[in-house]
Amino acid sequence: MTDSRFDVVVIGAGNAAMCAALCAAEHGARTAVLEAAPKAEAGGNSWFTDGAFRVSFDDSSELGAVVAKSELARADIPAYPAEAFRQDLSRAGARDDLAALLAESSQATLRWMHQHGGVAFELIGDNQSWEADGRRKFFGGLCVRSVDKGVGLIRSLHEKARNAGIEIFYQTPAQALMVEDGVVCAVHCASGQHIACNAVVLACGGFEADAEWRAEHLGAQWRHARVRGTRHNTGAGLRMAQALGANLAGEWGGCHAVGADANAPDFGDFSKPGDIWKKHSYPYGLIVNKNGERFVDEGADIRNYTYAQYGREILNQPGGVAWQIFDSQTEPLLRSEYRRPETAKFEADSIEALAAQLDLDRERFLQTVAAYNAAVQDGEFAPHRKDGKATLGLDPPKSNWALRLDSPPFLAFPIICGITFTFGGLHVDTRTRVLRGESPIPGLFAAGEMVGDLFRTSYPGGAGLMSGAVFGRIAGAQAAAACAN
Repeated sequence: MTDSRFDVVVIGAGNAAMCAALCAAEHGARTAVLEAAPKAEAGGNSWFTDGAFRVSFDDSSELGAVVAKSELARADIPAYPAEAFRQDLSRAGARDDLAALLAESSQATLRWMHQHGGVAFELIGDNQSWEADGRRKFFGGLCVRSVDKGVGLIRSLHEKARNAGIEIFYQTPAQALMVEDGVVCAVHCASGQHIACNAVVLACGGFEADAEWRAEHLGAQWRHARVRGTRHNTGAGLRMAQALGANLAGEWGGCHAVGADANAPDFGDFSKPGDIWKKHSYPYGLIVNKNGERFVDEGADIRNYTYAQYGREILNQPGGVAWQIFDSQTEPLLRSEYRRPETAKFEADSIEALAAQLDLDRERFLQTVAAYNAAVQDGEFAPHRKDGKATLGLDPPKSNWALRLDSPPFLAFPIICGITFTFGGLHVDTRTRVLRGESPIPGLFAAGEMVGDLFRTSYPGGAGLMSGAVFGRIAGAQAAAACAN
C-alpha cells in the first residue's frame, strides 16, 4: 500500500472493527481497515470465540429475525429483557450509561449484523441448554451464537466488507495517530506508510498479548499466563491514544481469564479453529491446587457469571496450576471440549488411584475430598439452574450442584490460566468518542475491548462480542458523520 487517503480508517479487524467499518461504509464513508496480522491470522480474539452473543428480548419469538423459526419452534427460552441484561452488566461493574446503551441496543444490532453484516446465527445447542420431553430448554440468559462460532463470524464480516468496497490491509500495524489543527487526520504505520483520513476508529484490542504490560498492570505472575487469542493484541491502540492525552478508564488491573487446558499453547493456534482449550464444566465438580486444597466456590453461580474470574484464581495458586475433578455422575454433563484429543486428562477407578497420578499433595487431596463428601447436604441436584444443593461448614463452600464425589471412574483435568482480554481501556462517551479531559478528541473513536468502564469485577458470558458489535456500529456511524462535518 502506498500513501493513501480515506474518510475513515479502522484499526483492527475483529468483530468490533469490522462492524465499525461496515457501518461507516454504509453511511457513505470511504473506509479502510488496518490489520497488524497477516491474512491467515486476521480477526483478533473474535476468531477464537464460541461466537456467543448476549442479547435482550422480551419474548423468544423476537429472535426469529436472526434464528431459524424451526429452531425456535422446539425451544423453550426464558425472556431476557434489556433490564436484566443491564443489571448483569451493572453487577460486572459497567458504567450506567454504557450498560443501558448496550442492553437496549443489543437486539437491533444483532439484526443489523444479520441483515447488513451477512452473519448467520443459530441457537446455542451444546452448552446452554438441555433436552427434555422432546424440547430444547435454555438457561442462563445466553442462547444465540454465530454459525461456525468465531471463525464463521469473522469469515462473514470480512467477506461482507470486501463486497462493500472496504479495503483491508493486512500486516499493516498502525504506529501513531497524526493530528492537524487539533483533529486526528492520519495514521502512521510501522512500515513508514502514511494514511490520511478524517476519522479513526480504534478497535484493536487490549494488551493481553504483551507480557511486560501484563506484569505492570496485572501483576508479575501474569507474565506466565497463556494467551487464549491472537498474539497481535499488544496494546498498540491504547498507546496511540495515550500519546494524544486520552483519558484511561476501566479496571486496568483486571482481565477476563479462564481455566484452560494444561496443554494449551502460549498463544491462540490458528490451525485449530475456535475456543477448544477452555474447561468450563467446573460447577459440577471440584477444583484443587497443588496443595490438594480447594480455593474457590465452584458452584457460586452458573458458569456464565464466574468463568472469566477463575483464571486469576488459578494463576495465584502454587505453580499456577490446578485440577478439575469429576466422577461418573457428572461426566455426562461435561462440555464437548473435555472430549477433544488434545485434552490433558487422568482417569482411575478409585480416588486414591487418581491421586497417585497427579502432581499434588496426595494425602491432603484425599482429606479434601473426604471433607467435601461429608459436608454435602441432601437435596435435588438440578444442573441447569442454581439448585441450592450445597455443602455445610466448608470454606470455601460449594453453594450449588454439590454431589458427593464417590462414583467411579474418577476424572482429573489439569488446568492453567488462560487470559482472554484486559479490562482497562479508554474513556468514551455514548457516541464512542474518545475523551481527553472533559472533551472528545476530534476525529477519534473506540470500540471493542478498548472501551473502558464495561467490565470490572466480573463478566457475563457473551457480553464481549455483543459490546464489540454495538459500540463498533455506533463508532462507524459517528466516524462517518464526523467526515461530513
